Amino acid sequence: MQMIFRTYRLLAVDRFLICAALVTLATGLGLADAHAQTAATVKVGTANTSSDAGFFIAEKKGYFKQEGINVEFIAFNSAAKMVAPLGVGQLDVGAGAPSAGLYNAIARGIDVKIVADKASSPPGFGYNPLLVRKDLIDSGRFKSFKDLKGLKVAVSAAGTSPAVMLNEALKKGGLSYSDVTVVSLGFPQHVMALQNKAVDASITTEPHVTTVVNLGAAVRFAGNDEFYPNQQVAVVLYGAIFIKDSPDTARKFMRAYIRGVRDYNDALLGAKLAGPNAEEIIAILNEYTPIKDPAVYRSIVAHGANPDGKVNEASLVKDLQFYREQGLIEGSVNIGKVVDHSFVEAVVKDLGPYVKRNK
Repeated sequence: MQMIFRTYRLLAVDRFLICAALVTLATGLGLADAHAQTAATVKVGTANTSSDAGFFIAEKKGYFKQEGINVEFIAFNSAAKMVAPLGVGQLDVGAGAPSAGLYNAIARGIDVKIVADKASSPPGFGYNPLLVRKDLIDSGRFKSFKDLKGLKVAVSAAGTSPAVMLNEALKKGGLSYSDVTVVSLGFPQHVMALQNKAVDASITTEPHVTTVVNLGAAVRFAGNDEFYPNQQVAVVLYGAIFIKDSPDTARKFMRAYIRGVRDYNDALLGAKLAGPNAEEIIAILNEYTPIKDPAVYRSIVAHGANPDGKVNEASLVKDLQFYREQGLIEGSVNIGKVVDHSFVEAVVKDLGPYVKRNK
């Protein structure tokens, strides 16, 4: 009789444990469904370049998910094309080079804010160098910045960061922007243009720099960090609608992004992706960008990215003045009113200032 009672009691306990497990599972599934339903979707415009690393790392490592954010990446050819969608709320976040086009849109009343650094050129990070055809170097035709006079020089487009870099390089030789013939070409086209001698020099970005140098068509004469150190080359943009309607999500997004940028910085050894966690970061960049060869990322000069997020406002002011001098600005723009550091300041207050790991 005692045996039967004991058996019955064990069966009852088993049934209780099974029911409890089922309730727990159902509750967990319910919470997961609730999370999926309440997670905010943030639409992010990118150019799918290596300087979008902070976004891609944060997505791959789950930092956005931890903040309750689903990210939708949307590819654009340039930051200028992101401005209108940002202004009407079709896009929440954008990323790319601040340009005359961006400032003209802001002057026309499209409310967009520069909220964080995406790429810059601190000392050692000359990833947008001045390239000069190798035959011009070998022949002695080109020896210094002053020898740029009369040459055809490629940049990506008028009214963009590389055009300002070229102007600074010309100043090093005592020259002005009108002393060269400026040719606007997409960065991938720089490689062929230097090879077939359609241009004499260029301001080119990685990985195209490494490609054309390895082909023997051009020489890296000077890094942009040498003739324009600490230039604010690219930025993160928030649309005003995103800021106004979803301020909490905007702060959470920035926290995840900055964590991604800090992981990127941890992977750097000098200006190379050669730190202890570099292979992890290279694998992420291979997955999210068109470059699928890890060796490329191991060999290029990396871009700088501020792990505490702030942009170099003095550089933005300087570049804007150049665009004005070129007659490219159509209205009144005040950099102080365009930049909003409140989001990165809140993140640094929360996470603390950056301290490099894996030294």
